[in-house]
Amino acid sequence: MSGIYIHIPFCKQACHYCNFHFSTSLRLKEKVVKAIILELQLQRDYLSQPPQTIYFGGGTPSILHINDLRNIFAAIHSNYDMQHVEEITIEVNPNDLNKSVLTEYRDLGFNRLSIGIQSFRDADLQFLNRAHSGEEALQCIHLSREVGFSNISIDLIYGIPNVTDIDWERNILHTIETEIPHISCYCLTVEEKTALKYMIETKKVPNVSEDQGAEQFALLMKTMQKHGYAHYEISNFCRPPYFSKHNTAYWQGKEYLGIGPAAHSFDGRVRQWNIANNLRYVHGIENKEIPCEKEFLTPTQQVNEYIMTSLRTMWGTDLQKIATLSGESGKENVMEKAQKFIHNETLIMENNTLFLSHHGRMIADYITLELFAE
Repeated sequence: MSGIYIHIPFCKQACHYCNFHFSTSLRLKEKVVKAIILELQLQRDYLSQPPQTIYFGGGTPSILHINDLRNIFAAIHSNYDMQHVEEITIEVNPNDLNKSVLTEYRDLGFNRLSIGIQSFRDADLQFLNRAHSGEEALQCIHLSREVGFSNISIDLIYGIPNVTDIDWERNILHTIETEIPHISCYCLTVEEKTALKYMIETKKVPNVSEDQGAEQFALLMKTMQKHGYAHYEISNFCRPPYFSKHNTAYWQGKEYLGIGPAAHSFDGRVRQWNIANNLRYVHGIENKEIPCEKEFLTPTQQVNEYIMTSLRTMWGTDLQKIATLSGESGKENVMEKAQKFIHNETLIMENNTLFLSHHGRMIADYITLELFAE
């Protein structure tokens, strides 16, 4: 299985917490779109097998005109075998959507929407500097269903200062009441060079609380399980069979091709990432060169990469795969490190596979680091 990720590096406004690569100036939009189309051609031999998933992320892909998307789709069809593609996702913001736009997305070939809602509460949205309202969030879900989308995911953020557990639970229940089949939930983090970090440092807003984040994550897990959602990755829940096929392939170590500024690619051994600068990206592609850096993973790094991604999922970390990557000694080294977590019941060992327990999910990052090969 392989996938193609296309990064659209533009947004209407900057969310206070976001440190992804994007620009609020659309001055280079036309040139970036043309460069993406050319890069799709230049990278046509990167994948060893036809793609099964395509994902438009950002930034904000829904900022593009439908004709831009049509041209990108045409380049994909011209350069890649599309017979095996099962899932085509576009990330969208509620304020970009109406019935006409959604119909055009459906007709173009998108069969999955990932909607950046973040919260149904207007106070939260204003704090985060989102461009939409809670009412617009609900309306876009309704319109998406009306034009025929059933595979819908929404993003929510927890751990927002001054948001009580009751407020957060209402956000979760809003999602459940609207029968959204997939939800991605992320704890608010303070990233370098963001407006949120500046506002905290200048005492304009309270700092985020790790304890609050942990409590709201526990509430999230409890509520989603109660309502029949599978917790299939640390930040992702769904009602089967609405797993994100594209992201699941990431977590299972499958190959993927990243197109666009700052996009990452992985072929199983080598990780590469395009330059996070729109103008320099355009110039590189115009010269028919991929402006990227590469990292060749050692066997130890491949093991750590696999542990980091697989342990986050409901499918766990297969110790036999670790043996394949680094030999029996590598497998035994991981097993030795895992013993204390098995003993305190934060890890579960079944069928030669390690899984996070419910309590283990609360300290997943710590367990992962402790298991890393040296």
